[in-house]
Amino acid sequence: MKYRPFGRTGLNVSEIGLGCWELGGEYGHFDESEVVQAIRRALDLGINCFDTAQGYGMGRSEALLAKGLGKRREEIILVTKWGILYNDHLSENRRARDSRAARAKLAIENSLSFLKTDYVDVYLIHWPDPRIPFEEPMRAMEEIVKEGKARFVGVSNFKAAEIEDCMQTRRVDVGQYGYHLFDRRMEGEILPTHQKHGIGFMGYGSLAHGLLTGAFHEDTTFEASDWRSRGGAFNMPLFTKENFPRNLRAVEELKAIARELGVELYHLALAWVLANPVLSVALVGARTAAEVEANMGALEVELDETTMSAIDAVFDRNGIETRPDVWVE
Repeated sequence: MKYRPFGRTGLNVSEIGLGCWELGGEYGHFDESEVVQAIRRALDLGINCFDTAQGYGMGRSEALLAKGLGKRREEIILVTKWGILYNDHLSENRRARDSRAARAKLAIENSLSFLKTDYVDVYLIHWPDPRIPFEEPMRAMEEIVKEGKARFVGVSNFKAAEIEDCMQTRRVDVGQYGYHLFDRRMEGEILPTHQKHGIGFMGYGSLAHGLLTGAFHEDTTFEASDWRSRGGAFNMPLFTKENFPRNLRAVEELKAIARELGVELYHLALAWVLANPVLSVALVGARTAAEVEANMGALEVELDETTMSAIDAVFDRNGIETRPDVWVE
């Protein structure tokens, strides 16, 4: 495993981390025993960053991660998030976001209980809550740090201006955003902001939520419980009836580039994410130990300028806008 500085936290984070959104149940059915083995294999391979969230099944992902970690919790950088999908808040907030200080205090206690730990290494606000001044959740998280229940704090899916606003109250240690070949919006303002302030950058969806595994075809269907069955999320509709066939054509061209290099498509895709020097860790989901092991090959792949240009040309030829001027509010 290779490691990078996690912003200015003083921590060194594995270049590949295990993303645990899938464990919350929004990616269809999976075998829990296989997931536990995947977590343990990741530990053995040197992966030390595990990312989950209260919103991933409202504790289901956190609890399953804790089961997989067992007594090895102290070996890792444990990241979780709070602030979304509260049923008691749906009536007044269509996205069910709640960043009140009281919610932060309740959320951390629930997460610590599910995770079976006394503290998390990084605690993030999952999405910005426009109703609440950012000063309130940032002060609340600073209190959580002082109480020893989190070591560092940060934000996920915040705009650059919102990060700057948060920084007026408390330093943002870590940020987390979607970043992959099909979604490069973060290169506009978010990555420069992280570089400017020395904020650790976690990229999620590194394989475009499965699209860059190369396992899909035009007849692929997703379970009703799988969010991809609804076409996409975060203003990146990768799986809609209009976009899915076009995106698959691009994937086939990317496979050809990977073959020329003698690597797998997912190695190419992960290597592209890891080529960004601002990135701290690329999060990848996995349901089996074999999937975890397969991803490790990306660490040995280096992409030269010719290959990077060839990759960009694939998206140009297929009319895929990787930097759409949109943002989820």
